[in-house]
Amino acid sequence: MADRHAEIAVAGPAELGEGPTWDAGSETLLWVDILGRRVHRYDPRTGSNESLEVPQHVGAAKPRSQGGLVLNLAEGIALLDADGVGRNWLVYWAREGVRGNDAAVDPMGRLWAGTMRYDTANGGGWLARVEGDGAAKVVLDSVTISNGLGWSPDEKLMYYVDTPTGRLDVFDYDRDSGEIGNRRTVTEVDRGSPDGLCVDTAGCVWVALWDGWAVRRYTPDGRLDAEYELPVANPTAPCFGGPRFEDLYVTSARVGLSEQQLAAQPDAGSLFVLPGAGSGLPSAVFTG
Repeated sequence: MADRHAEIAVAGPAELGEGPTWDAGSETLLWVDILGRRVHRYDPRTGSNESLEVPQHVGAAKPRSQGGLVLNLAEGIALLDADGVGRNWLVYWAREGVRGNDAAVDPMGRLWAGTMRYDTANGGGWLARVEGDGAAKVVLDSVTISNGLGWSPDEKLMYYVDTPTGRLDVFDYDRDSGEIGNRRTVTEVDRGSPDGLCVDTAGCVWVALWDGWAVRRYTPDGRLDAEYELPVANPTAPCFGGPRFEDLYVTSARVGLSEQQLAAQPDAGSLFVLPGAGSGLPSAVFTG
């Protein structure tokens, strides 16, 4: 539906690339390789991609207001100092066979962190809301693969994906309390499976399609508005970045692909960018 072509920002180092987030403070893009246990920082001005190895599988890395990063790790939520060395637990919730997955920071600076079972057993994960002081509350239980999260420009709605449902859902969201309710379906995705998401200034939702070779833009009423093809089967998450938040970055994965499939898509695991794809919202910063 759209003829804009994706460019490779960082060529294929990731087994399971995820969680792109534009760090406005440094004008760089944070993203992770979950299974590679690496946090990446890409600078589009220089083309450099620095990486930091962490001791556990890492589902997401987000900037902190006090400097450094907050990490959604296999065993809980950790704070990483600005020097990349000091690390301490903010929330420790280790559970056998469970790891952290996608996460996002809401307009008030709270971290919403999702989990899943390694065996993807139905209902084995949860979605938690974490305050800057470490107070945590499970807001959704019996989640299978907690993925995309995002908020509407007026901060009254929260979008959410539990991938195996095949749906993009939305909740009413109270900015002050962080409470959500009135869950309903925006759309059922009919190509691949919905994964990560982001929201643009028009309130439209961009969704990466695992096993779908594309990223889609849906209007708030669930209408498919645009579709951008990618050269890889498994895009995982989109994020707007750049000085004016006009460039769409998309992570991807190579895990689970056969040698034959990898030969057909050698760029699997790369970080892609669609320059000038739209107008995105700035990423919020965790208050911890």
